[in-house]
Amino acid sequence: MSNNENNNRPPMIHWADITADRIIRQKGDKDEYVLASGITPSGTVHFGNFREVITTDLVARGLRARGKKVRFIFSWDDYDTFRKVPANLPNQEKLKEYMFQPIVDTPDPFGEHESYAAHHEHNFETQLKKVGVEVEPIYQAKKYRAGDYKEDIKRALNKRKEIRDILNEYRSTPYGDEYYPISVYCEKYKTDKTTITGWDGESKITYKHNEHDYEGEIDLNTTSLVKLPWRVDWPMRWAFEKVDFEPGGKDHSSQGGSYTTAKEIVKLFDWETPVYLQYDFVSIKGLGGKMSSSKGNLVTVDDILKIYEPEMVRWIFASYKTNVDFAVSFDLDVLKTYEDFDKQERLAYGVEAGNEKKVNMAKRVIELSQIGEMPKEMPFQPSLRHLCNVLQINDMDIEKARASYADQIKNDRDERRFRERSERAIYWIENHAPEEFKFRINKERVNFEMSAEAANYIQKLSEVLESEWDNFATDKDLHERMYEVMHEMELKPADIFVPIYQLLISREKGPKLAGFIRTIGKDRVLSLLK
Repeated sequence: MSNNENNNRPPMIHWADITADRIIRQKGDKDEYVLASGITPSGTVHFGNFREVITTDLVARGLRARGKKVRFIFSWDDYDTFRKVPANLPNQEKLKEYMFQPIVDTPDPFGEHESYAAHHEHNFETQLKKVGVEVEPIYQAKKYRAGDYKEDIKRALNKRKEIRDILNEYRSTPYGDEYYPISVYCEKYKTDKTTITGWDGESKITYKHNEHDYEGEIDLNTTSLVKLPWRVDWPMRWAFEKVDFEPGGKDHSSQGGSYTTAKEIVKLFDWETPVYLQYDFVSIKGLGGKMSSSKGNLVTVDDILKIYEPEMVRWIFASYKTNVDFAVSFDLDVLKTYEDFDKQERLAYGVEAGNEKKVNMAKRVIELSQIGEMPKEMPFQPSLRHLCNVLQINDMDIEKARASYADQIKNDRDERRFRERSERAIYWIENHAPEEFKFRINKERVNFEMSAEAANYIQKLSEVLESEWDNFATDKDLHERMYEVMHEMELKPADIFVPIYQLLISREKGPKLAGFIRTIGKDRVLSLLK
């Protein structure tokens, strides 16, 4: 590798780059590497599933930064059987008719796509594009039905005893001679509730239906009704697609889990285990309850995008090591998440100082978070907390709120940042912000019982605002002046803040007062105070 290429390589500090390096070391120096990920479209694809895909995507970026080509395949296991009707879907009775048939043959309950599987596949693929993840989808039902895996199924059947012995090492009730590493969808009854009764070593498979008095014989060379079960299917596809890397969740990674057995079974297909990375679970904070497909309380990538900008969704995952579980906040911590993102962006662009290690990590994390090219200069950063105040002062009118930031919006990227952040701020305020965070500016002066001291203070403050407004260049300037008047009149904050908030927003408290007054504007404040 030339010195020039070495100089362009990102420093080895982020787990995505460290993993990319490990792939090159373990799999040899190749022009192209195959990275894999996949999901069964058994219901709405939720945000927890997204961790696997974004993990693979970040490693793909690590490899590309090293000048490597990457084929990122994404397998839709839509030939799996339809086992459970999720609670969040319409037409439940209709769906029940398709239980234990292939997901790909189950109709779309929304009537929008050619199948149940296609509906969920289309939705998730659309969401992935929004966060800059490009995959090569592989639809497993098509592969099975085209006969692509015919030879591999034969091999699995002929090595069934070896496969059985590998699986039995981790089973409390071992399989006997009755074990066959396939399932069959019945020709007559369409479901996979079948038991294999024989294999002739060449092409003939016999089976019986478990719930009906029906026995069938199929020819592997002409049928498409045979499927490998997950524990055999996964390593078979590693070999078929020549996979170099695939991450896996905690459930697959536990001792005796599907990864443990796949490492052995893959050898029977003359391939080796891909480089592996375990990832932990992701939860949601501020919505109550754990995500569950059966309950139907699923959070999707689209739901997260209502709260966070697309780059921030990537950033959240790039910020955590894969073996760390974390929660994505919908509650008041949304403000802190935005502050953390803005701080790291300032470090990355050198707008804020930090130690070398922190700055290098910030640069790499912000790079990995980009949807397109990284902007040459740092995008405009409207603080979310302040933006929420500005939007509420302007009755949630984004165009009116923009006037407060007009001199800071310099280009298209700044414009996008302002609009994306404003849309998300409005959604968050209306759907997730705590009640005490919300307010409306009074349209006219309210009559409010207050002490004579408070009335005198407000009279004096109005005079100060009228005559000295242009002197207050910062919130701190106004804050200090307000306290000066308060001390002159020998009052305490509690005596005056509540009446002012009542006059402005009919509440006992609200945003920090000096900044709030400056944001509302002189004329509007005076019309409510005087």
